[in-house]
Amino acid sequence: MTTDQGPAGRRAWLGLALLLLPTLVLAMDMGVLFFAVPFIATDLHPSGTQQLWIMDMYTFLLAGLLIPMGALGDRIGRRRLLIAGTAAFAAASLVAAWADGANQLIAARALLGAAGAVFGPSTLALIRNMFPDPKQRQGAIGAWSGVMMAGATLGPVLGGVLLNHFWWGSVFLIAIPVMLLVMVAAPFLLPEYRAPQEGRFDLLGAALSIATVLPVVYGIKDLAVDGWNLQPALVLAAGLAVGVALVHRLRTAANPLIDITLFRIRTYTGAITVNTIAMFAMMGFTLFTSQYLQLVKGYSPLSASLWSLLPSIGVGAAVGGFGALAGKVRPAVLLVAGFLASAGGFVAMAFVDPGSSLALPLVAAGVIAAGSVGTVSITGEMVLSAAPAERAGAAGATSETAQELGSSLGIAVLGAAGAAVYRSQMDDSAPEAARDTLGGAVTTAAHLSGDAADQLLTGARNAFADGMHVAAVVGVVVMLGAALAAHLLMRHLPASSAPAPEPEPEQPEQPEAVAA
Repeated sequence: MTTDQGPAGRRAWLGLALLLLPTLVLAMDMGVLFFAVPFIATDLHPSGTQQLWIMDMYTFLLAGLLIPMGALGDRIGRRRLLIAGTAAFAAASLVAAWADGANQLIAARALLGAAGAVFGPSTLALIRNMFPDPKQRQGAIGAWSGVMMAGATLGPVLGGVLLNHFWWGSVFLIAIPVMLLVMVAAPFLLPEYRAPQEGRFDLLGAALSIATVLPVVYGIKDLAVDGWNLQPALVLAAGLAVGVALVHRLRTAANPLIDITLFRIRTYTGAITVNTIAMFAMMGFTLFTSQYLQLVKGYSPLSASLWSLLPSIGVGAAVGGFGALAGKVRPAVLLVAGFLASAGGFVAMAFVDPGSSLALPLVAAGVIAAGSVGTVSITGEMVLSAAPAERAGAAGATSETAQELGSSLGIAVLGAAGAAVYRSQMDDSAPEAARDTLGGAVTTAAHLSGDAADQLLTGARNAFADGMHVAAVVGVVVMLGAALAAHLLMRHLPASSAPAPEPEPEQPEQPEAVAA
């Protein structure tokens, strides 16, 4: 690969198109199961906790491994890691499609997340190398960001379309032809790139990062769904203790996995924080919306997925509006406005009940998504601009990890809050499966007589609505806190797309990157 600063040619643009394909699949798999919940509940009979793990195990493994895999790609070659990751993703998709138990599906989702983390960082890192011209690189990164957001939106829709014609496992098969295409075309369209690194790969740091994320999330989920229990409390405490050890490792290691001095840059820290909370809001409530349309309103997967497209109209308008105002209005003002808009959407969701007009939840979901995506659309470039050029790779990997973690925490925290309320509101006399999840209640009601089925469904749908109301209140509180944080962290920036330079600690000179 060349290292000059001239404009990229046709091969680079074809390579970009190829890189966008696995990026799209990576994002789609975060929500491709949203409309499959009732079918999975019928076939695999997962518990409430298992159902949450099925939904977000993928994103937690993805978040936990992104940074280690990004660092590994720098050493062994980004194209090589891309090809290995896509091959593993295709194999894991086959396992997930024919999973015959809840635990097997959870394991397959974990493998998918791990495989996605293998190739995910390479897509963005290769784009930076392929487009040395700043203007072209900005456009390429913008396309990559747009595809990530589009994938998060299209995943549930495509899942709904497939579920209208095939079994729930078919949602995993769409990844296989894409990954095979990448494996075949990558050697011809993509350059290989690796940067010389001093010292050994930080295996201990990688292990600590994974051992921090998963126990913490497991503890939060279990305590929220099942109430106080010693085992998840101990697991949560252990995860937090490992997190302390991770921070110490990053501060003292000769070649740390993450350059934590980046967080001394106020703009960088602010952009990371904003992105994380915005993804928390958007992905955290998408699961409620999809279940409301399908299990409360009774729409088929196809109809529910098509209705769920309507909020994307507001998202598109928000991205265009935020982009047009980005150079004219101070970033803090735009970010606060986006979070306040999302807070308003959560307030509206708190008034949705089983008998509500369909317009109310759809408009509310659109406002939540518009505010969240609008904020992300103006902070993506800020992350790379705020960090020194020689550390742009680490900055991008950390930002992507934060977004994935925000998505995962949104599903876990809001989903767990809703599940806890649902279980507390259900009558003790109801069958166990119905007390666990709304999907279980719908499945159970299908085998009951008319009056008994109606009574069970009415109670379950009201309990689900109560859980959604509590999750919405949590969302309001988080969004108001995010608005305050955005104001405090970004108020120093002028009304310009380029953040003001900030002083930072001197760093030892890094070896110049080389291409292979």
